[in-house]
Amino acid sequence: MHFVDAVANVWDRTVVGHLADLERMPREALVGSPSAILYRYRPLSGVDPSPGAPVLLVPPLGAPDFAYDLRRGCSLVEHLLLQGRSVYLIDYGPKSFSDRSLGMEHWVDELLPATIREIAASEGDDVHLVAWSLGGIFALLTVAAAVRERSPLPVRSVSAIGTPVDISRVPLVAPLRPLAQVTGGRLISSIYKGVGSFPAPVVSWAFQLTAVDKLVTRPLAVLSRIDDRDCLAQIEAVDHLMNNMHGYPGRVFGQIFHLLLRSNDLASGGLRLAGRDVELSDVDVPVLVVAGRDDVIAPLKAVRGAVPLLSGSPEVRFSTSPGGHLGVLTGRRARDTTWPELDRALSDWDGPAVDEPDTATSA
Repeated sequence: MHFVDAVANVWDRTVVGHLADLERMPREALVGSPSAILYRYRPLSGVDPSPGAPVLLVPPLGAPDFAYDLRRGCSLVEHLLLQGRSVYLIDYGPKSFSDRSLGMEHWVDELLPATIREIAASEGDDVHLVAWSLGGIFALLTVAAAVRERSPLPVRSVSAIGTPVDISRVPLVAPLRPLAQVTGGRLISSIYKGVGSFPAPVVSWAFQLTAVDKLVTRPLAVLSRIDDRDCLAQIEAVDHLMNNMHGYPGRVFGQIFHLLLRSNDLASGGLRLAGRDVELSDVDVPVLVVAGRDDVIAPLKAVRGAVPLLSGSPEVRFSTSPGGHLGVLTGRRARDTTWPELDRALSDWDGPAVDEPDTATSA
């Protein structure tokens, strides 16, 4: 252990109050509505603009938008800006009781298509969608639904990171599925309909529960890495994110529970939304699928289940990276694994669309 570094870290944490630089990358609001705000991040001074297509970051419900901008030095937003990319983000903000009637179709049929078209019109180019967790499901269904409606969107590619498609492969929820089948989900339905949402404190608790082993051993981990400023800053930044989780609107949570958890419909290829089927096989753009090797919320097999279902995509790449559910997106090791893989995909797909279907896998 480096004693001087350890003392400096303890001083900054106790006296200064923090180790992590949580200052967000500068951005400006372009379009606002009661349900979301579209932001564009300001280009970095001294970085030449990339000729590549713009990127729209699609967050999941439940997590704050700064999951993509976790902290300076470990921010996917900052990384993309350093590549000279035009970077946008759609922020749903916290949801309240008044949002209880919003369903997944609101994102799939209305919010995301309007956002994508807004960016494409502004940039004069198709848009790369980069999505994490449930955001990946929203992004894929949005592209598929538009194709099914014969109104394809100006999307160049989709990158789905930590997106579980086959819920039967998620050990954490496997014990709950038989119970949900027996009760028909009526107990859960009565709860979320009565409350109007899946509350933010419960979302935060659920995320923390998935890492209960790390919570138990955390004091020892912090003590053993007390001289590692980057490690301590990452822990602090993750804590900040966990303390700012959002709730789910009641209808969306009901759809997730019944269509994904109880029936596992997406594993069969699609979902029924707004009275019609939306099939993943209708996705007609290249797709990058990334799974975290240590992810218990979206295990490797649950994420990889998307690959054979994307039969209409001209190219599907599957890759694994170290890290848990958040770590695969913006962990310290993601800087050398997930992000370079994403860079390669975006660069390769900046050009004309791929003509022949292909599936590639890498570790």
